[in-house]
Amino acid sequence: MTRHDAVIIGGGVIGLSVAWELARRGLRPLVVERGECGRESTYAAAGMLAYGDPEPHRELLQLKLASARLYPEFVHELEDESGLRVDFRREGTISFLPEGEEYACPYREVRSAELERLEPALSWVGLSGGEAGRVVLTSEETIDNRALAAALVKTLKHRGVDMASGSEVTGVIEENGRAAGVRTARTEYRGGWVINCAGAWAGQIGAPELPIGPRKGQSLALISSGGQLLRHAIRGHHVYIVPRSDGRIIIGATVEDAGYDKRVGSDTIQRLHQAAAGIVPPLGELRMHEAWAGLRPFAHDALPVIGPTGLPGCLVASAHFRNGILLAPVTARIIADLAENKQPAHDFQAFLSARFRKTN
Repeated sequence: MTRHDAVIIGGGVIGLSVAWELARRGLRPLVVERGECGRESTYAAAGMLAYGDPEPHRELLQLKLASARLYPEFVHELEDESGLRVDFRREGTISFLPEGEEYACPYREVRSAELERLEPALSWVGLSGGEAGRVVLTSEETIDNRALAAALVKTLKHRGVDMASGSEVTGVIEENGRAAGVRTARTEYRGGWVINCAGAWAGQIGAPELPIGPRKGQSLALISSGGQLLRHAIRGHHVYIVPRSDGRIIIGATVEDAGYDKRVGSDTIQRLHQAAAGIVPPLGELRMHEAWAGLRPFAHDALPVIGPTGLPGCLVASAHFRNGILLAPVTARIIADLAENKQPAHDFQAFLSARFRKTN
């Protein structure tokens, strides 16, 4: 049986990024994925790198800003090695900012005349919803999350990283009080570290102290056949609109406490489409290309869970909720540092799983 330096549970953007970072450092990871890599929450995301959101948690804000700084080089290396393009768009995001709120990233206020020049199809009234506030242009980028996952998978294969798809982990193997590998229905995989990146399923795998579960999100995509209808991502009150360079326009997304139910509701999708058309009226005339639902990993305090667990040799990187795509590079560096027994350069103390354990 081959022994790896780390067995990574979960092949979403977090698990794949951790494997990539470990491989870059000369370690030999194994990715064990219950389905197909990149096809759960990663596949369902919109790809907004929303690091400037008004954020009450200072530590999370700092982590988001740190990861945003890593993104250009992260993308450059992946595109260079994989030969794939991940549609890293840097035109910025147009947002409605309610009175009294501020963004944590660079932004400037946009007046109606400039907005009409920047996005002729956009309705000022639709974006503001008639409420008091400002329309601003932020520096936030977007990325094609599905292309990002594909680039990660191709790069890992190029580096010779082992990936076991269709293998659901049923438990963590413990030896001498330490994690030594994982068990599936068909076999066992051994590793120096076990890294739980199982997303919405992370709380079910060898770590009952982790209160991590799913939050459902429904989204849809439209097709614009007449060239680029939008240049910028758009963020309104209850909907966001993310253009892709291939003509797709992503509209999302709900946040639902619906367990592991991934069914798509036609009424919900219609409401999202109508809300987007209220901001960009031509969207109401475009045909729907696809609708889907995904399960975001969520902890009850809405913060990520990153770092050691109660079991020596077992690390966790999950519960990124709506920030999984954004936080992938910095999470990968933190986990890789810990796997090398180094002190991470990025502060992650607020995200330790120890915060959930009862104190006597």
